[in-house]
Amino acid sequence: MVIKVFFPSCCPEAESGLLLGRWIPEQNAAVVLAIIHYPFIPGQVKQYLEQIQSVTTVNVSVLGSWSSHSSRTKDNIDQFLQDLSSIFPHDFWFQLTQEKESRSVFKCHVVQQCDSKNDKENVILIHYDQRKVMLSKLHDVDSKSIECNHNTGEEAEAITSDFAAIFDTVAKCELLFMIDKYDETPIKFTHWQSAGRETSIIVELAKQASVPVCMVLLFLVTFVLNICKSRVLNIWPLHILWSRLTTCVQLAHRLDHLQTIASSTKAQNHTEFMRKANLFVSFLIDVGLGMLLISWLYQQNRIGQLADALIPAADRKINEDSVEKSSRTLVGPFNRYCLIGWSEGLEHMGSRMGLKHIAKELEILLEWLMGAPAGLKMNKALDEVLGHFFLYHIHLWISYIHLMSPFIEMILWYVGLSACLGLTVALSIGSDIIALLTFHIYCFYVYGARIYCLKIYGLSSLWRLFRGKKWNVLRQRVDSCSYDLDQLFIGTLLFTVLLFLLPTTALYYLVFTLLRLVVVVIQGFIHLLVDLINSLPLYALGLRLCRPYVLAAGVKFHVFQKVAGKPLHLLMQINPLTYGMIIKRYRLPTYGCYPKDSWAALCKKLFIGRLIYPWKRRNEKQD
Repeated sequence: MVIKVFFPSCCPEAESGLLLGRWIPEQNAAVVLAIIHYPFIPGQVKQYLEQIQSVTTVNVSVLGSWSSHSSRTKDNIDQFLQDLSSIFPHDFWFQLTQEKESRSVFKCHVVQQCDSKNDKENVILIHYDQRKVMLSKLHDVDSKSIECNHNTGEEAEAITSDFAAIFDTVAKCELLFMIDKYDETPIKFTHWQSAGRETSIIVELAKQASVPVCMVLLFLVTFVLNICKSRVLNIWPLHILWSRLTTCVQLAHRLDHLQTIASSTKAQNHTEFMRKANLFVSFLIDVGLGMLLISWLYQQNRIGQLADALIPAADRKINEDSVEKSSRTLVGPFNRYCLIGWSEGLEHMGSRMGLKHIAKELEILLEWLMGAPAGLKMNKALDEVLGHFFLYHIHLWISYIHLMSPFIEMILWYVGLSACLGLTVALSIGSDIIALLTFHIYCFYVYGARIYCLKIYGLSSLWRLFRGKKWNVLRQRVDSCSYDLDQLFIGTLLFTVLLFLLPTTALYYLVFTLLRLVVVVIQGFIHLLVDLINSLPLYALGLRLCRPYVLAAGVKFHVFQKVAGKPLHLLMQINPLTYGMIIKRYRLPTYGCYPKDSWAALCKKLFIGRLIYPWKRRNEKQD
């Protein structure tokens, strides 16, 4: 039988005394937690062990004796050790003796209670860093990986289940490590904090100040949430507006995070603690990045520069001929002269800005489509109607932009201040601004998609008419049907008209769908960036970078000392979790903006002309 003795790497310098720890019979392992120094009173030791067991629920006992070379007296030492084994009875009594030649090499005698038999060959001494083991959290690993280096005699194992009891024993006995040499206690110990407790004044002050701060923050967050849930703000139009604006969704998400952080309920387990810590660090970094954005925006009048670049990027003077053509087609003479006068007023402003504008590019695109795009022969009448229709919407959009232009700089100034709530809030506002500035492109896409979809469904229905079939709405299937001659004649005429008008409609639909997809990709990138900041476990990643042993995936062993006739000495080290495993385990939940449809379903929707919302939120019903 092989017995494993886990010995703290901080204890070889300890004076002679008793080995205090836990015996794990399932693994034939003894975990040494501390060394009790001579002199001591056995009755006080037993009383202290009972207190530790009642508080930690760990069966802590005296495992054996430790004899240091510096303080060891050779006279009657064996008899004294045997007397101690009778006072503190145990199945196995370990007698560790430090060698004179090297303090890191021990002699180990295991005395069994039944036959007092010594066993040197079947004992393995494993040195472990008590501080790292106590602060670390061992995670479950599905597979066991063994790495063996035969050249250096180095062996590494990633074993979770076998060593969970050792990690759990050291973690639960934290109360034992709170006693140092400065405490006036009748029993003196040696452990990783025996020279002094590891603490920080800043951390202790932060803990004391966090209680009132969390109470005030929880009150404010609860108050704001109650206002948001009131009936006044949940009436029909406002409720739809709040649910569609990315800024409102992100603010609600951050309020939930603040409510979790400021909660007075203590984390019950490691998972809850890591979730709170990740939320707190994510919120702090988000606000810090937002403050950096504010400091950059309000230097050198960048808000004004952004407003000056935004307004001309959104509009362009439409030439009088295009206005006159579109107005003559769609509006009356009175409105035509009004549009011409309005365009003359915009000419002075557009020439003053002197930049390349989106509206001008759209106008050029529409004129290209109204001609012979790529040499294709379009239906001239339908082509002109659609082109003038979209040109008229461009004029309406320019009017909307110029009505807002005096207030753009002031709006951007106040919007920039919202970055103090976090970079994600500023990005969400930017996404909503992009949606407002490209609303005309969305309208073009919806118009083109609806017309194209109507023709596709009309052609498919008329194609079934030629084959003597029809769509059964009640049973949701295609059934056979007999048609008379008049129905077939009307169906043939309609099919011919729709078929010859389809290329013109399809071309407009294709162009505006591509424009819409460009806007969707930009908004999708912003949403993914917001989702990344919201869900990334920054606290866990920081632990992996600064203290990799805290998040442990397993342990590995190195041969520490191998002397003939002496127990094998191994050094236990902690294998940290990889960055990928940390992100997978501790990723924070978020509202998400991922595409719900597959690429095949998305292409099918594009082909038949159905509206697509690829960056919709999860669990949201699609129109």
